Amino acid sequence: MKAVVQRAVDASVTVEGETTGKIENGLVVLLGVTHEDTEEDARYLAKKIPYLRIFEDENEKMNLSLVDTGGKLLSVSQFTLYGDTRKGRRPNFMGAAKPPQAEELYETFNQMVKNEGVQVETGEFGAMMNVQLINAGPVTLILESKDR
Repeated sequence: MKAVVQRAVDASVTVEGETTGKIENGLVVLLGVTHEDTEEDARYLAKKIPYLRIFEDENEKMNLSLVDTGGKLLSVSQFTLYGDTRKGRRPNFMGAAKPPQAEELYETFNQMVKNEGVQVETGEFGAMMNVQLINAGPVTLILESKDR
């Protein structure tokens, strides 16, 4: 699994003009699933992301986690994270998991983050979504479960 994690002041996702998820002062996670991913990959990221110390403390040092700050997480499924652009100009998405597997692991990740005590807002799996965000910092990290 691959996650692009962005610290956000304000973020939302809409589907066909309707807001499906909205947060303030939290994290936006764009989550991609590949064929080899399992529940263990979801667990690794769900245990890692809420505890990343990327929020500033009273001394303006990145020393606090999402759990420490009581922030929310906006989770957006994004198969394009596994787009391969090495050949030609049109990305190849063969590295992305098929929708049934990807959706199951996306939902598993979201539930595991909720189990860590974090409120999770979401997009809509498989839908064309518009994501708006104000990236705080900016702080953006890329995590891959295979790198554990």
